[in-house]
Amino acid sequence: MDTNDRLRRWRLILGSEAQKRMEGMGDGPDLSQEDFMMDTALDAIYNRDMKFGFGGGAGKGASSPQISRWLGDVRTLFDKDIVKIIQSDAMERCGLKQLIFEPELLENIEPDMHMASMILTLKDQIPKQSKENAREFIRKIVEQINALLETDLKRAVTASINRKLHSPIPSASALDFQTTIRKGIKDYNTKLKKIIPQKYYFFERSATTAANKYTVILDIDQSGSMGESVIYSSIMSCILASMSAIKTKVVAFDTNIVDLSEKCEDPIDLLFGFTLGGGTDIEKSIKYCTKYIENPKKTIFFLISDLEEGGNRAGLLRRLTQMKEDGVIVICLLAISDSGKPYYDANMAQRIANNGIPCFAAAPQMLPRLLEKAMKNEDMSEFTTGKFGVEK
Repeated sequence: MDTNDRLRRWRLILGSEAQKRMEGMGDGPDLSQEDFMMDTALDAIYNRDMKFGFGGGAGKGASSPQISRWLGDVRTLFDKDIVKIIQSDAMERCGLKQLIFEPELLENIEPDMHMASMILTLKDQIPKQSKENAREFIRKIVEQINALLETDLKRAVTASINRKLHSPIPSASALDFQTTIRKGIKDYNTKLKKIIPQKYYFFERSATTAANKYTVILDIDQSGSMGESVIYSSIMSCILASMSAIKTKVVAFDTNIVDLSEKCEDPIDLLFGFTLGGGTDIEKSIKYCTKYIENPKKTIFFLISDLEEGGNRAGLLRRLTQMKEDGVIVICLLAISDSGKPYYDANMAQRIANNGIPCFAAAPQMLPRLLEKAMKNEDMSEFTTGKFGVEK
């Protein structure tokens, strides 16, 4: 890297305020037209003078068209990950939070979890003309997460159900491809270059009858700090609800309880059913969820919470322990997040872990494997001994 390139990088890092000082070091850095565009875009939020900062006071903030152009420039000039950081900083530093519900702005904002959480938090304040744009923004996030999780989650469920028995009743949806191909190899037709099986094998359908279905209950903390976890767990809920082999129940809580199980057909409706913010009464919510436990040994209960209990702490621990003793597979997820170390009540987490209940934070990519191991009632130590796990 030559001297000019080094100076150029420092000039972009330090901003326009450093221009005169750096010119005193010689000719100063040689900035290209693109460099100047990047410098101007960053100046909007990082320059201490806030020459054209957003919402700097009555009459001082930039107009919505200017912000739209700025958002477009940022998306053109920087990588997506950098765009998300800049947008987040703009929200906090420049009052952009007050303007994101203008339709033309939402169309230009790069979807990310921070923005989505904020929209869900402020959903009741969204003006009428922006509601559809806000839903479309959330839809983009949902599509991204669906692409990440859907196939693996469905595979995990399918792999977990006992499908060893075969049935004489033909059913396209229950066709055992592996056994049919393995036993049909001898029927390979060299001219057609295809296997022409003489017999097809079908899985026994009893595994998906009502009595044998798994019930997955997601008890989700909707306090303000849980925004990202709410989004991931909601989309996971909708994916599971689309599968006939599982009964899915979704309950949201702060100091009140909202049963959202009927909204699982549409992840957008489900997410807009949450009300982020408020206190926490976990024990009351767990008590409510017990009504969905019909067959404990076929029930998986996920408590998704930072465990900042504002209600009965002893009752919370007692109810989780009783569930486990009854045969329910109980898992406490402190957070579902791609971001850094989550904040949670370490004392309560340790007490839960000491009662043999897995207690840990999870990246969204871990969810399919986590669900598969839960349905197979396998050891969870690979999760609890990790960076954000709580060991007994």
